[in-house]
Amino acid sequence: MSEAMPDAGMDERVGRVMEAAVARGRLVGAAVMVSVDGRVTVRRAAGLANREADEAMRPDTLVRLASLTKPVVTAVALALAERGALSLEDAVTRYLPDFRPACADGSVPAITLRHLLTHTAGLSYGFSFPRDDNPYVRAGVSDGIAEPGMALDDNLARLATVPLLFAPGAGWAYSLALDVMGGVLERAGDAPLPELVRRHVGAKLGWERTGFAVPDPAALCPAYADARPVPVAMGARYVMPRQLGGGKVSEIVFAPGRVLDPRSYPSGGGGMVGTAEEFLRFVDALCRGGGPILSAESVALFGRNAIGDLSMGPLNDGMRFAVGAAVVDDPARARTPVSRGGFTWGGVYGHQWIADPARGASIVMISNTALAGMAGAYPDAVRDAVYGVG
Repeated sequence: MSEAMPDAGMDERVGRVMEAAVARGRLVGAAVMVSVDGRVTVRRAAGLANREADEAMRPDTLVRLASLTKPVVTAVALALAERGALSLEDAVTRYLPDFRPACADGSVPAITLRHLLTHTAGLSYGFSFPRDDNPYVRAGVSDGIAEPGMALDDNLARLATVPLLFAPGAGWAYSLALDVMGGVLERAGDAPLPELVRRHVGAKLGWERTGFAVPDPAALCPAYADARPVPVAMGARYVMPRQLGGGKVSEIVFAPGRVLDPRSYPSGGGGMVGTAEEFLRFVDALCRGGGPILSAESVALFGRNAIGDLSMGPLNDGMRFAVGAAVVDDPARARTPVSRGGFTWGGVYGHQWIADPARGASIVMISNTALAGMAGAYPDAVRDAVYGVG
Protein backbone atom coordinates (compact mmCIF):
# COMPACT_ATOMS: atom_id res chain seq x y z
CA MET A 1 0.00 0.00 0.00
CA SER A 2 1.51 3.32 -1.07
CA GLU A 3 1.35 6.45 1.02
CA ALA A 4 -1.69 8.47 -0.03
CA MET A 5 -1.23 11.33 -2.48
CA PRO A 6 -3.34 14.50 -2.13
CA ASP A 7 -5.63 13.83 -5.13
CA ALA A 8 -8.22 16.45 -4.21
CA GLY A 9 -7.58 19.56 -6.26
CA MET A 10 -4.47 18.13 -7.96
CA ASP A 11 -5.76 18.61 -11.49
CA GLU A 12 -6.73 22.24 -10.85
CA ARG A 13 -3.43 23.04 -9.12
CA VAL A 14 -1.41 21.63 -12.01
CA GLY A 15 -3.57 23.44 -14.55
CA ARG A 16 -2.98 26.79 -12.86
CA VAL A 17 0.80 26.29 -12.95
CA MET A 18 0.72 25.38 -16.63
CA GLU A 19 -1.50 28.26 -17.69
CA ALA A 20 0.61 30.74 -15.72
CA ALA A 21 3.82 29.52 -17.37
CA VAL A 22 2.30 29.94 -20.82
CA ALA A 23 0.81 33.34 -19.97
CA ARG A 24 4.20 34.60 -18.72
CA GLY A 25 5.88 33.45 -21.92
CA ARG A 26 8.04 30.83 -20.25
CA LEU A 27 6.62 28.05 -22.43
CA VAL A 28 4.95 27.95 -25.82
CA GLY A 29 3.06 24.78 -25.02
CA ALA A 30 3.02 22.04 -22.40
CA ALA A 31 1.30 18.79 -21.49
CA VAL A 32 1.24 17.07 -18.10
CA MET A 33 0.06 13.56 -17.28
CA VAL A 34 -0.09 12.16 -13.74
CA SER A 35 -1.06 8.69 -12.58
CA VAL A 36 -1.56 7.68 -8.94
CA ASP A 37 -1.78 3.98 -8.16
CA GLY A 38 -2.45 3.31 -11.83
CA ARG A 39 -5.29 5.81 -12.17
CA VAL A 40 -4.81 8.92 -14.33
CA THR A 41 -5.46 11.93 -12.12
CA VAL A 42 -4.13 14.71 -14.38
CA ARG A 43 -4.42 14.91 -18.16
CA ARG A 44 -3.71 18.52 -19.07
CA ALA A 45 -2.40 20.62 -21.93
CA ALA A 46 -1.83 24.35 -22.22
CA GLY A 47 -0.60 26.76 -24.87
CA LEU A 48 0.34 25.98 -28.45
CA ALA A 49 2.09 23.01 -30.00
CA ASN A 50 2.78 25.06 -33.12
CA ARG A 51 2.74 28.81 -32.51
CA GLU A 52 3.11 29.71 -36.16
CA ALA A 53 0.16 27.55 -37.20
CA ASP A 54 -1.90 28.36 -34.07
CA GLU A 55 -2.25 24.66 -33.20
CA ALA A 56 -3.14 23.83 -29.61
CA MET A 57 -0.97 21.59 -27.46
CA ARG A 58 -2.51 18.24 -26.52
CA PRO A 59 -1.48 15.28 -24.35
CA ASP A 60 -1.00 13.31 -27.59
CA THR A 61 1.15 15.97 -29.31
CA LEU A 62 4.27 14.38 -30.78
CA VAL A 63 7.54 15.90 -29.50
CA ARG A 64 11.27 15.15 -29.58
CA LEU A 65 11.90 13.20 -26.37
CA ALA A 66 15.64 13.94 -26.11
CA SER A 67 17.01 12.25 -22.95
CA LEU A 68 13.67 10.65 -22.13
CA THR A 69 15.12 8.13 -24.58
CA LYS A 70 17.71 7.06 -21.98
CA PRO A 71 15.45 5.20 -19.51
CA VAL A 72 13.75 3.42 -22.42
CA VAL A 73 17.08 2.17 -23.80
CA THR A 74 18.10 1.27 -20.25
CA ALA A 75 14.94 -0.84 -19.97
CA VAL A 76 15.85 -2.63 -23.20
CA ALA A 77 19.31 -3.38 -21.81
CA LEU A 78 17.79 -4.83 -18.64
CA ALA A 79 15.26 -6.85 -20.65
CA LEU A 80 18.09 -8.39 -22.70
CA ALA A 81 20.00 -9.09 -19.49
CA GLU A 82 16.97 -10.93 -18.11
CA ARG A 83 17.01 -13.10 -21.24
CA GLY A 84 20.73 -13.86 -20.93
CA ALA A 85 21.65 -11.97 -24.12
CA LEU A 86 24.11 -9.81 -22.17
CA SER A 87 25.44 -9.15 -18.68
CA LEU A 88 25.91 -5.72 -17.16
CA GLU A 89 29.41 -6.85 -16.19
CA ASP A 90 30.37 -7.50 -19.82
CA ALA A 91 33.04 -5.30 -21.34
CA VAL A 92 31.84 -2.98 -24.08
CA THR A 93 34.54 -4.44 -26.33
CA ARG A 94 32.73 -7.80 -26.32
CA TYR A 95 30.17 -6.13 -28.58
CA LEU A 96 32.09 -3.15 -29.97
CA PRO A 97 35.70 -4.38 -30.32
CA ASP A 98 36.98 -1.09 -31.73
CA PHE A 99 35.55 1.13 -28.99
CA ARG A 100 38.64 1.55 -26.81
CA PRO A 101 38.95 5.13 -25.52
CA ALA A 102 42.05 5.72 -23.42
CA CYS A 103 42.66 7.58 -20.18
CA ALA A 104 44.73 10.75 -20.21
CA ASP A 105 47.83 8.69 -19.35
CA GLY A 106 47.38 6.51 -22.43
CA SER A 107 46.14 3.41 -20.62
CA VAL A 108 43.08 1.70 -22.12
CA PRO A 109 40.75 0.54 -19.32
CA ALA A 110 37.86 -1.88 -19.53
CA ILE A 111 34.47 -0.16 -19.73
CA THR A 112 31.54 -2.35 -18.69
CA LEU A 113 27.89 -2.08 -19.63
CA ARG A 114 27.16 -1.15 -16.02
CA HIS A 115 29.54 1.79 -16.38
CA LEU A 116 27.53 2.92 -19.41
CA LEU A 117 24.15 2.65 -17.66
CA THR A 118 25.37 4.59 -14.61
CA HIS A 119 27.38 7.29 -16.47
CA THR A 120 30.58 6.23 -14.72
CA ALA A 121 32.46 5.23 -17.89
CA GLY A 122 34.55 8.41 -18.09
CA LEU A 123 32.69 9.68 -21.15
CA SER A 124 30.97 13.07 -21.38
CA TYR A 125 28.92 15.33 -23.64
CA GLY A 126 30.30 18.11 -25.79
CA PHE A 127 28.06 20.64 -24.06
CA SER A 128 29.89 19.95 -20.79
CA PHE A 129 33.09 21.60 -22.06
CA PRO A 130 33.85 25.32 -22.54
CA ARG A 131 33.19 26.42 -26.09
CA ASP A 132 36.75 27.74 -26.45
CA ASP A 133 38.34 24.45 -25.32
CA ASN A 134 36.12 21.56 -26.34
CA PRO A 135 37.79 18.22 -27.21
CA TYR A 136 34.48 16.74 -28.37
CA VAL A 137 34.00 19.52 -30.92
CA ARG A 138 37.61 19.16 -32.08
CA ALA A 139 37.01 15.45 -32.65
CA GLY A 140 33.71 16.09 -34.45
CA VAL A 141 31.66 14.14 -31.87
CA SER A 142 27.89 14.50 -32.05
CA ASP A 143 25.85 14.81 -28.86
CA GLY A 144 23.04 12.92 -30.58
CA ILE A 145 20.69 15.90 -31.02
CA ALA A 146 22.48 17.62 -33.91
CA GLU A 147 24.64 16.63 -36.92
CA PRO A 148 21.84 15.12 -39.05
CA GLY A 149 22.93 12.17 -41.15
CA MET A 150 25.82 10.96 -39.00
CA ALA A 151 26.21 7.19 -38.64
CA LEU A 152 26.71 5.58 -35.23
CA ASP A 153 29.96 3.83 -36.20
CA ASP A 154 31.36 7.19 -37.29
CA ASN A 155 30.37 8.91 -34.05
CA LEU A 156 31.73 6.12 -31.85
CA ALA A 157 35.02 6.15 -33.76
CA ARG A 158 35.34 9.88 -33.11
CA LEU A 159 34.32 9.51 -29.47
CA ALA A 160 36.96 6.81 -28.93
CA THR A 161 39.72 9.27 -29.87
CA VAL A 162 38.93 11.63 -26.97
CA PRO A 163 40.62 10.82 -23.63
CA LEU A 164 38.31 9.65 -20.85
CA LEU A 165 37.63 12.16 -18.08
CA PHE A 166 38.50 9.52 -15.47
CA ALA A 167 39.05 5.79 -15.15
CA PRO A 168 35.76 3.88 -15.39
CA GLY A 169 34.06 3.74 -12.02
CA ALA A 170 36.16 6.53 -10.53
CA GLY A 171 33.71 9.37 -11.19
CA TRP A 172 30.31 10.34 -12.54
CA ALA A 173 29.67 12.44 -15.64
CA TYR A 174 26.51 12.73 -17.71
CA SER A 175 27.47 11.39 -21.09
CA LEU A 176 27.02 9.78 -24.47
CA ALA A 177 27.14 6.39 -22.74
CA LEU A 178 23.62 5.47 -23.85
CA ASP A 179 24.54 6.14 -27.48
CA VAL A 180 27.35 3.63 -26.99
CA MET A 181 24.85 1.30 -25.32
CA GLY A 182 22.64 1.56 -28.39
CA GLY A 183 25.44 0.07 -30.45
CA VAL A 184 25.97 -2.66 -27.86
CA LEU A 185 22.28 -3.57 -27.86
CA GLU A 186 22.16 -3.86 -31.63
CA ARG A 187 24.94 -6.46 -31.45
CA ALA A 188 23.61 -8.27 -28.39
CA GLY A 189 20.00 -8.23 -29.56
CA ASP A 190 20.83 -8.89 -33.23
CA ALA A 191 18.43 -6.16 -34.40
CA PRO A 192 18.40 -2.40 -34.98
CA LEU A 193 17.83 -0.33 -31.84
CA PRO A 194 14.40 0.96 -32.98
CA GLU A 195 13.22 -2.63 -33.41
CA LEU A 196 14.57 -3.63 -29.99
CA VAL A 197 12.74 -0.70 -28.38
CA ARG A 198 9.53 -1.66 -30.19
CA ARG A 199 9.87 -5.34 -29.28
CA HIS A 200 10.82 -5.03 -25.62
CA VAL A 201 9.00 -1.82 -24.62
CA GLY A 202 6.70 -0.24 -27.21
CA ALA A 203 4.70 -3.28 -28.26
CA LYS A 204 4.14 -4.29 -24.65
CA LEU A 205 2.89 -0.83 -23.69
CA GLY A 206 0.71 -0.34 -26.75
CA TRP A 207 2.79 2.52 -28.13
CA GLU A 208 1.59 3.63 -31.53
CA ARG A 209 3.57 6.86 -32.05
CA THR A 210 6.51 6.71 -29.64
CA GLY A 211 9.78 5.47 -31.11
CA PHE A 212 12.58 6.59 -33.40
CA ALA A 213 10.55 7.13 -36.59
CA VAL A 214 8.33 10.04 -37.62
CA PRO A 215 5.98 8.71 -40.31
CA ASP A 216 4.20 12.07 -40.57
CA PRO A 217 6.60 15.01 -40.16
CA ALA A 218 3.68 17.45 -40.06
CA ALA A 219 2.57 15.83 -36.80
CA LEU A 220 5.85 16.60 -35.03
CA CYS A 221 5.74 19.63 -32.76
CA PRO A 222 8.19 22.44 -33.62
CA ALA A 223 11.00 23.12 -31.14
CA TYR A 224 11.38 26.43 -29.30
CA ALA A 225 13.99 27.90 -26.97
CA ASP A 226 13.13 29.99 -23.93
CA ALA A 227 14.09 33.61 -24.47
CA ARG A 228 12.95 37.08 -23.56
CA PRO A 229 10.40 38.44 -24.13
CA VAL A 230 9.01 35.26 -25.73
CA PRO A 231 10.48 31.87 -26.73
CA VAL A 232 12.04 31.69 -30.18
CA ALA A 233 11.62 29.01 -32.85
CA MET A 234 14.83 27.00 -33.20
CA GLY A 235 14.86 26.65 -36.97
CA ALA A 236 17.24 24.22 -38.68
CA ARG A 237 20.07 24.80 -36.18
CA TYR A 238 20.05 26.53 -32.85
CA VAL A 239 22.97 27.19 -30.50
CA MET A 240 22.08 27.75 -26.85
CA PRO A 241 24.74 29.12 -24.45
CA ARG A 242 25.09 27.18 -21.19
CA GLN A 243 26.81 28.56 -18.11
CA LEU A 244 29.55 26.42 -16.58
CA GLY A 245 31.43 26.95 -13.34
CA GLY A 246 34.16 29.55 -13.11
CA GLY A 247 32.46 31.93 -15.51
CA LYS A 248 32.98 29.64 -18.50
CA VAL A 249 30.34 29.08 -21.17
CA SER A 250 29.48 25.99 -23.19
CA GLU A 251 27.02 25.53 -26.03
CA ILE A 252 24.15 23.12 -26.62
CA VAL A 253 23.66 22.65 -30.34
CA PHE A 254 20.21 21.60 -31.54
CA ALA A 255 19.23 20.41 -35.01
CA PRO A 256 15.49 19.72 -34.70
CA GLY A 257 15.39 18.20 -38.19
CA ARG A 258 17.86 15.46 -37.22
CA VAL A 259 15.08 13.05 -36.32
CA LEU A 260 13.56 13.48 -39.80
CA ASP A 261 16.78 12.45 -41.59
CA PRO A 262 16.74 8.65 -42.07
CA ARG A 263 20.55 8.64 -42.25
CA SER A 264 20.83 9.86 -38.64
CA TYR A 265 21.76 7.07 -36.25
CA PRO A 266 19.12 6.22 -33.63
CA SER A 267 20.66 7.95 -30.62
CA GLY A 268 20.18 5.80 -27.53
CA GLY A 269 20.65 8.91 -25.45
CA GLY A 270 18.32 11.33 -27.19
CA GLY A 271 16.85 10.18 -30.51
CA MET A 272 13.25 9.21 -29.81
CA VAL A 273 9.98 11.04 -30.35
CA GLY A 274 6.80 10.44 -28.37
CA THR A 275 3.79 11.77 -26.53
CA ALA A 276 2.99 12.50 -22.90
CA GLU A 277 0.19 9.93 -22.95
CA GLU A 278 2.34 7.09 -24.18
CA PHE A 279 5.39 7.97 -22.12
CA LEU A 280 3.25 7.92 -18.96
CA ARG A 281 2.60 4.22 -19.61
CA PHE A 282 6.35 3.64 -19.47
CA VAL A 283 6.93 5.66 -16.28
CA ASP A 284 3.93 3.96 -14.66
CA ALA A 285 5.39 0.54 -15.51
CA LEU A 286 8.63 1.52 -13.76
CA CYS A 287 6.72 2.93 -10.80
CA ARG A 288 4.46 -0.11 -10.38
CA GLY A 289 6.93 -3.00 -10.44
CA GLY A 290 8.03 -3.30 -14.06
CA GLY A 291 5.16 -5.18 -15.68
CA PRO A 292 4.78 -5.82 -18.55
CA ILE A 293 8.29 -4.82 -19.64
CA LEU A 294 10.63 -5.82 -16.79
CA SER A 295 10.78 -8.01 -13.72
CA ALA A 296 10.43 -6.41 -10.31
CA GLU A 297 14.11 -7.21 -9.67
CA SER A 298 15.23 -5.34 -12.78
CA VAL A 299 12.98 -2.33 -12.33
CA ALA A 300 14.19 -1.96 -8.73
CA LEU A 301 17.56 -0.91 -10.17
CA PHE A 302 16.00 2.38 -11.31
CA GLY A 303 15.49 3.37 -7.67
CA ARG A 304 18.74 2.05 -6.19
CA ASN A 305 21.90 4.14 -5.80
CA ALA A 306 24.48 2.63 -8.16
CA ILE A 307 27.32 5.12 -7.73
CA GLY A 308 27.95 5.08 -3.99
CA ASP A 309 29.34 8.38 -2.76
CA LEU A 310 30.40 9.69 -6.17
CA SER A 311 29.31 13.29 -6.59
CA MET A 312 26.87 14.34 -9.29
CA GLY A 313 27.78 17.98 -8.77
CA PRO A 314 26.21 20.79 -6.73
CA LEU A 315 23.04 20.95 -8.84
CA ASN A 316 22.23 17.38 -7.81
CA ASP A 317 22.75 17.67 -4.07
CA GLY A 318 20.79 14.98 -2.27
CA MET A 319 20.60 12.84 -5.42
CA ARG A 320 22.49 9.78 -6.61
CA PHE A 321 22.40 7.96 -9.93
CA ALA A 322 20.86 4.55 -10.37
CA VAL A 323 20.36 3.21 -13.90
CA GLY A 324 18.31 5.27 -16.32
CA ALA A 325 17.60 8.03 -13.81
CA ALA A 326 18.72 9.99 -10.78
CA VAL A 327 17.36 8.68 -7.50
CA VAL A 328 16.37 10.75 -4.47
CA ASP A 329 18.78 9.91 -1.68
CA ASP A 330 17.95 12.74 0.75
CA PRO A 331 14.70 14.61 0.00
CA ALA A 332 15.56 17.49 2.33
CA ARG A 333 18.93 18.16 0.70
CA ALA A 334 17.42 17.67 -2.75
CA ARG A 335 14.62 20.11 -1.82
CA THR A 336 11.95 17.83 -3.21
CA PRO A 337 8.69 16.31 -1.94
CA VAL A 338 9.52 13.14 -3.90
CA SER A 339 10.05 10.18 -1.57
CA ARG A 340 13.47 8.68 -0.91
CA GLY A 341 13.96 6.09 -3.62
CA GLY A 342 11.88 8.00 -6.16
CA PHE A 343 13.65 8.58 -9.45
CA THR A 344 13.59 11.22 -12.16
CA TRP A 345 15.30 12.70 -15.19
CA GLY A 346 14.71 15.28 -17.91
CA GLY A 347 14.99 15.90 -21.62
CA VAL A 348 16.79 18.91 -23.10
CA TYR A 349 13.97 19.80 -25.51
CA GLY A 350 11.85 20.64 -22.46
CA HIS A 351 10.67 17.60 -20.49
CA GLN A 352 10.85 15.97 -17.06
CA TRP A 353 9.46 12.79 -15.57
CA ILE A 354 9.21 11.44 -12.01
CA ALA A 355 8.42 7.99 -10.61
CA ASP A 356 7.68 7.80 -6.88
CA PRO A 357 6.93 4.14 -6.03
CA ALA A 358 6.45 4.91 -2.34
CA ARG A 359 3.55 7.20 -3.24
CA GLY A 360 2.39 5.28 -6.31
CA ALA A 361 2.85 8.46 -8.37
CA SER A 362 4.01 8.78 -11.98
CA ILE A 363 4.45 12.25 -13.47
CA VAL A 364 5.27 13.20 -17.06
CA MET A 365 5.85 16.84 -18.06
CA ILE A 366 6.22 17.40 -21.80
CA SER A 367 6.78 20.75 -23.47
CA ASN A 368 8.13 22.21 -26.69
CA THR A 369 10.37 24.77 -24.97
CA ALA A 370 14.01 24.16 -24.01
CA LEU A 371 15.23 24.43 -21.32
CA ALA A 372 12.37 25.98 -19.31
CA GLY A 373 10.25 22.85 -19.57
CA MET A 374 13.05 20.61 -18.30
CA ALA A 375 14.54 22.32 -15.25
CA GLY A 376 13.87 25.27 -13.00
CA ALA A 377 10.78 27.08 -11.81
CA TYR A 378 8.18 25.47 -14.08
CA PRO A 379 8.81 21.73 -13.56
CA ASP A 380 9.42 22.35 -9.85
CA ALA A 381 6.06 24.11 -9.61
CA VAL A 382 4.25 21.30 -11.44
CA ARG A 383 5.85 18.72 -9.15
CA ASP A 384 4.87 20.71 -6.04
CA ALA A 385 1.32 21.11 -7.35
CA VAL A 386 1.05 17.34 -7.76
CA TYR A 387 2.24 16.80 -4.19
CA GLY A 388 0.14 19.67 -2.81
CA VAL A 389 3.08 21.55 -1.34
CA GLY A 390 4.45 25.04 -1.78
